[in-house]
Amino acid sequence: MIDALLEGLLLVLQWKAFAFMLLGIALGFWVGLLPGLGGVTTLALMLPFIYAMSPVEGFAFLLGMHSVVATTGDITSVLFGIPGEGTTAATILDGHAMAKKGQAGRALGAALASSLVGALVGALALALAIPVVRPLVLAFGSPELFMIAIVGIAFIASLSAQGARGMLRGFLAGGLGLMVATIGQDPQAGVARYTFDSLYLWSGLDLVPVLIGIFAIPEIVDLIVRGGSIAGEMPGGRLNQGALEGVKDTFRHFWLTIRCSLIGTFIGIMPGLGGAVAQWLAYGHAVQSARTVEEREGFGKGDVRGVLGPGAANNSKEGGALIPTVAFGVPGSSSMAILLGGFFLLGLVPGPDMLTTHLAVTFSMVWTIVLSNVITVVACFLFLNHLARLTVVRGHFLVPVILVLVFIGSYTANNHYGDVVLMLFFGVVGYLMVAGGWPRAPFVLGLVLGKIVENNLYISVARYEFAWLTRPIVLVLLALAVAVILYPLIQARRSRSRSNAHA
Repeated sequence: MIDALLEGLLLVLQWKAFAFMLLGIALGFWVGLLPGLGGVTTLALMLPFIYAMSPVEGFAFLLGMHSVVATTGDITSVLFGIPGEGTTAATILDGHAMAKKGQAGRALGAALASSLVGALVGALALALAIPVVRPLVLAFGSPELFMIAIVGIAFIASLSAQGARGMLRGFLAGGLGLMVATIGQDPQAGVARYTFDSLYLWSGLDLVPVLIGIFAIPEIVDLIVRGGSIAGEMPGGRLNQGALEGVKDTFRHFWLTIRCSLIGTFIGIMPGLGGAVAQWLAYGHAVQSARTVEEREGFGKGDVRGVLGPGAANNSKEGGALIPTVAFGVPGSSSMAILLGGFFLLGLVPGPDMLTTHLAVTFSMVWTIVLSNVITVVACFLFLNHLARLTVVRGHFLVPVILVLVFIGSYTANNHYGDVVLMLFFGVVGYLMVAGGWPRAPFVLGLVLGKIVENNLYISVARYEFAWLTRPIVLVLLALAVAVILYPLIQARRSRSRSNAHA
């Protein structure tokens, strides 16, 4: 295995494979910055170009491109409050709040450094898991995937404001998200739900225009009403915090970054969950890591840990998602399903051969993930201070550019004008939620998890009836969900007891 690991590195460093990887990185860099276009769409568009390549060159090109999309997507999320990718929405909550405080450099430094740590953890997991992954993947059926989604929904308690009223609003917003997720055809019975005789709604709501509407439109309206710049008025336009401070934050909260990287890797391994689930679970865990109620209430207002958690999980999930794709030919996400097509175009069959005959090619994928992320992070740091200065540009210069990005991002999700209307509708919803003090994160979490919950519950009941409730992993995850809900309540009660004692 060590020989294959070194051989994989040498294969990637051959000039042709390395050049294709750099080309892929350059494409992925710009795709991540532009909201809505998406890594999945770009992978599908680039697939025909690998016909004449060798397997190592083809994977260097495709993985080099895909590995960096989430990293550069964080830049748009932090600077403008627009999700560069559907999987970078959680970064907005604290990353953009930091940009408004004039700490854009620090937020970007934290996002990039945690992304690099996450990518390294994901690549290491891929390298180590190759011989031992089979029992883990086979142990998780539809009941276990359903319970993971329930744990995710339990995090709504953490993502909500403290106090009974705040938690009630959080659960109501999460319930609204779950209800919106049911729009479209019932996957089991084929019955149309909440479609209002519109053909566009039959396939359900696309996540990208909803996210852009919920997060971007309220920020644009706020920028227009407030005037000035994103970061407000600052003397001489100087940035309060530099990118180096964000890197230091990554090491100050190193174990949190590692834990969130492991969450991303684990979610990546589970087929069908995807990056959108990984980022919100990691964000929920970051909130849970707060030791006091006061610390917890700082999330969503510019706490750097809210940037580190999703940043790490977003990149580590790629290494995790590759594990079932390479080992069994079971794609861990929609992007891995497209990559699976790349295997067949290059004459490779996922499965045991990739772990024996073509082990060096498999390890070349590990090295591609590592090298492409290192190169991207170094390149980003060279331009970070210039990028961060966008937050001190006057709003009337920025708003037209941001609006163009918003409309392009919404339209390119499916090349349908209905997505633009959907974005505007949820822009109004997002603005009303902000104005009324309702949390947006639980709504998005409910929307992301809705279909996963519904599908896996149906399969679990149809296959096992109610016997699935007695499966050991299900019971462990159920206990974890209860603990996640009770923890913030116990913490709030202790805080009240301490304050009463001091009084």
